[in-house]
Amino acid sequence: MSHDHDDRPQLTAAQAEAALKPPPGRNGGDLVIETLQGLGATTVFGLPGQHALGMFDALRRSSLTYVGLRVENNAGFAADAYGRITGEVAPLLLSTGPGALTSLAALQEAAAASAPVLAVSSQIPTAGLGGGRHGYLHELRDQQASVRDIVKSVHTVRTPSQIPSAIAAAWGSALTAPHGPVWVEIPQDVLLAGTALPVVSALDATPREVYPRPELTLVAAHLLSHAERPVIIAGGGVVRSDAAGKLRALAEKIDAPVVTTFGGKGAFPWEHPLSLRSWLEDRHTTDFLEDADVLLVVGSGLGELSSNYHTFAPRGRVVQIEADAGKLESNHPALGIHSDAREALSDLLDTVEPRTDGTAAERVRAVLEAVHDRIAAQDLTLEQQVLASVREALPDAAPSFWDMTILAYWAWSAFDARHPNTMHSAQGAGGLGYAFPAALGAAVADPTKPVLAVSGDGGAMYSIAELATARQYDLPVTWLIVDDGGYGILREYMTGAFGEATATELSRPDFVALAESFGVPAVRTTPESLTADLGTALAAPGPSVVVLPALLKMFEPTHL
Repeated sequence: MSHDHDDRPQLTAAQAEAALKPPPGRNGGDLVIETLQGLGATTVFGLPGQHALGMFDALRRSSLTYVGLRVENNAGFAADAYGRITGEVAPLLLSTGPGALTSLAALQEAAAASAPVLAVSSQIPTAGLGGGRHGYLHELRDQQASVRDIVKSVHTVRTPSQIPSAIAAAWGSALTAPHGPVWVEIPQDVLLAGTALPVVSALDATPREVYPRPELTLVAAHLLSHAERPVIIAGGGVVRSDAAGKLRALAEKIDAPVVTTFGGKGAFPWEHPLSLRSWLEDRHTTDFLEDADVLLVVGSGLGELSSNYHTFAPRGRVVQIEADAGKLESNHPALGIHSDAREALSDLLDTVEPRTDGTAAERVRAVLEAVHDRIAAQDLTLEQQVLASVREALPDAAPSFWDMTILAYWAWSAFDARHPNTMHSAQGAGGLGYAFPAALGAAVADPTKPVLAVSGDGGAMYSIAELATARQYDLPVTWLIVDDGGYGILREYMTGAFGEATATELSRPDFVALAESFGVPAVRTTPESLTADLGTALAAPGPSVVVLPALLKMFEPTHL
């Protein structure tokens, strides 16, 4: 039996010489860092801890750029954003026990949003593994058990020679559609042990592509080609797979209106005649989607937010393209196509027959007018003015990151993300404190563009320590803090449900003075001066803070 060896990694002459004469003074930590470099990493995020010092010492001997944040959860959010912006794996170096556990909320968001984060955590010494309760510092009976429900895969190392293979396997897992966070853990003594193993140089962890089955593509194309009222729901999978161009071409070929989910913002041009925009929490949109005789759902599981809180009940045939097989038909019966969004859209585009529907654009216009009239009847001028000011101040190609705050809830539906992969929020898992550290990660990924972070005063307090990180690395992030004196959205929810709110009012600092104490320029603004103040801050180099004291309200829900 013959084998084709052409795809095997090959050594250069210099690498071969280095393999035979490895430099002295290396340890298990060097194998971690060398493996990450061999796989193509250029930047790592993290926070050192006692058990992880072998990895951090090895950074000194590498060409990797290290970005250290002040809280592990924030380091995870930064890595998440780096992965979303670049589409590359974002390594996250963590210590044992409390350090590892503090990262979990960020890894949950990365899992929900399909961000490729590779967490490498230290562990207690090998002798303490197995739940024996030896009393080591940071000891957990089973550290893996805390992460297994969150990440895509868990990889355990017990000897130095296992390190490169474990990290390469994790890397491939993180980049296999759907992207997501993965976990590698390595005991302290393995990281500190000296090694004479050759320098890690040649690794390949190219992920397997997820292609659609051709017979399913054929059926889907037939349904769409002969539909009377086809509609497309475009989710985050379209953005993650860089498929916005394919989506637009398909929509135009079959004359199908397109609505983007909150995770799919920017996947379809906002002002396009076929664009239903993102008003998924509006009953007019829900009714329109229910009326479709063929509904193509691409890169979305039609979860709570995308289904107007599970009130959406499609009456026509549903075709669902999803890279996460577990989400296929998880909420609605469908022709389920397990595939990366880009590959499936490309095959559909080649297979569908052109169709023309002279009424599609007019029907879209009618829905948007009905949505506009509903909002206009609710005395929400301030909210729309603030969101319009942010849009006016933010350069079209500049990325923005939104915390779980009222202005972000508005932005999900009403903000025009003018390019794919530029608007990101924590709506996947819904944790507070995402926006600012994520914006820092985006600025590390591409320091040539200003980055905007938007938080409420409550969410801002989760991330305030990262003002030091922003200053230390001089990152071009402008942080807009909308200060309403509490957890504004929870105040609204509780008042609506119970007549009054409890535990929502907050004492908070003078954010301007606090930012300035970190050496970060800050300004207090008004709704009238927001566009100018935000524009000035975004145009200036380095970090800045803009504080807007304002009590914003949500539009009335339609799902109750």
